Amino acid sequence: MRPATAPAVTAFEPEFVEGLREIFEEKIVFNQVLGLKIVTLRPDAVEARIDMRPDLVGHYAYNRIHGGVISAALDAMGGLAVMVAIGAKHMDEPPEQRLHRFAKLGTIDLRIDYLRPGIGTHFGLRAEVLRLGSRVATTRMEFVGPDGQLMSAGAAAYIVS
Repeated sequence: MRPATAPAVTAFEPEFVEGLREIFEEKIVFNQVLGLKIVTLRPDAVEARIDMRPDLVGHYAYNRIHGGVISAALDAMGGLAVMVAIGAKHMDEPPEQRLHRFAKLGTIDLRIDYLRPGIGTHFGLRAEVLRLGSRVATTRMEFVGPDGQLMSAGAAAYIVS
């Protein structure tokens, strides 16, 4: 995946990264239910991981992850990518001030294509912002298996103001 335009920012302050981690992994309680854990936060892309657990099974005979888990996780990842892009856009502000910019973020539209059955011990998720406008951001997301094979792909639009 490649972003439409790469931000000039190469790294974030530790305070911003920890604040974002706290919001995403702790304050958004549903992300805890999903088991989403941030792996990488870069201005051009974000990555996370979900470990398979019995309570995420959608088909008991195949131990396949539920499609709703995939959809919710990709939606969360698209939102995270937008948060990171907003953070990169406003590097002139202190980390605390940038973290408050996410209060109005919300999903407008979400599309998920399920390409292969979600069977595995863990899954990787990636997301990038294709366009960050003053009111709407568009993203592309991927859900991959333990071997890196694409299992689901998503696209979404988010309100940012």
